[in-house]
Amino acid sequence: MVDVICLFEDKSFSQLLPLVYFRPTYDLRCGILTLREKFQYYFPKSKFILNCRNYLQEFVSESNPKTIVNQMNYDSVLFINGRVIAESKLAKQLKINEDTLFTHKGQIVAAKLSKGNLLSFKDKMHDFLDLTDLNHLPAKEIDVSVINYPWDLVSNNGAQIVSDFNLLTGTLKGKKLRGKVYPGVSLLNKKQIFIDSGTTVKPGVVLDAEGGPIYIGKDVKIFPNAVIEGPAFIGDKSAIKIGAKIYENTSIGEVCKVGGEVEGTIIHSYSNKQHDGFLGHSYLGMWVNLGADTNNSDLKNNYGNVKVIIDGNQIDSGSMFVGLTMGDHSKSAINTMFNTGTVVGVSSNVFGSGFPPKYISSFSWGGSDIISTYELQKALSVAKRVMARRKVTLTEAEEKIFHKVFELTKSERERFNTNK
Repeated sequence: MVDVICLFEDKSFSQLLPLVYFRPTYDLRCGILTLREKFQYYFPKSKFILNCRNYLQEFVSESNPKTIVNQMNYDSVLFINGRVIAESKLAKQLKINEDTLFTHKGQIVAAKLSKGNLLSFKDKMHDFLDLTDLNHLPAKEIDVSVINYPWDLVSNNGAQIVSDFNLLTGTLKGKKLRGKVYPGVSLLNKKQIFIDSGTTVKPGVVLDAEGGPIYIGKDVKIFPNAVIEGPAFIGDKSAIKIGAKIYENTSIGEVCKVGGEVEGTIIHSYSNKQHDGFLGHSYLGMWVNLGADTNNSDLKNNYGNVKVIIDGNQIDSGSMFVGLTMGDHSKSAINTMFNTGTVVGVSSNVFGSGFPPKYISSFSWGGSDIISTYELQKALSVAKRVMARRKVTLTEAEEKIFHKVFELTKSERERFNTNK
């Protein structure tokens, strides 16, 4: 019998805002793959059910037409928190027949449920799940990595690039250099470099895999004199501009244009940082555009831990290195300067002199001088134009998400914006 796995969201999804306003937690990227894609590789024979917040259901169903979303039609299911990073040892730790809660440092990260215990959750699948009602079940502590905050994605990114590279290329047959590599390209530690078909790497490029692997997808363009240091990932149809400096532990998703200096950063997909400027220890969502000479700080002058505002609360990250977290469809003007640990919500436009606030609400317009509300219809109009340039259409389900998130973030705009 094929095991049934339900990837679920719990109440701690809010700790990953604004990155998860437009997606479930398990669709965040860490390494080469998203958290969900890792599960699909490590549990290849399992059937997957997806649980997500109610307002995301239509879009998730639309994006995954062959997958059950927010429904339960089975007698036995293994629930796994979508914030868990799947690894080879996970399947062994979760292999058990009896109904059991699996915990990690006080968090319920998985649960094997059947019959009566499962029945109680069939009517709760329309939103994030709370498994604490099952505390009467036997518990088993397991060793897993869990994403609690955006900087956890970034701090785990390098190791996950290595893990995903081995996963994707370990059983690969045929050559690893499938694209066109021009004369004058320097490949250091070639056996740790994968270049997929349709990709071109122009003269003067240095791909340095001596510190970790480099995985470059299909139809990528690496322009002359760019330098990429591994571990690094460049997704399908992305472009790395002339003279770009891509340092270790960086993941650049599909259909991105990236130039300047980037270090220890995740760019989810369909986002642009084309020009000079530094981006470090950051996570950018989809459809983000950073104007020329946009820079961010990722280290305080006193080398202390960076504090970040998450879901309205100031959190000590426990790390010296935390950069910019920017939600989907947000943009910065030329010469924008982001302070250490800045968070920008979804669909915001940031501009003006000096450092903008360290927390900018979703659907905001402005910077250091004044911040007002970015009207929903104007935001939607721009999103449609931007997506059309990449031959992508904003669906009705996605448009409903815009409306819902605008409503959900009204109170934070009233709290943080200077001109409401």
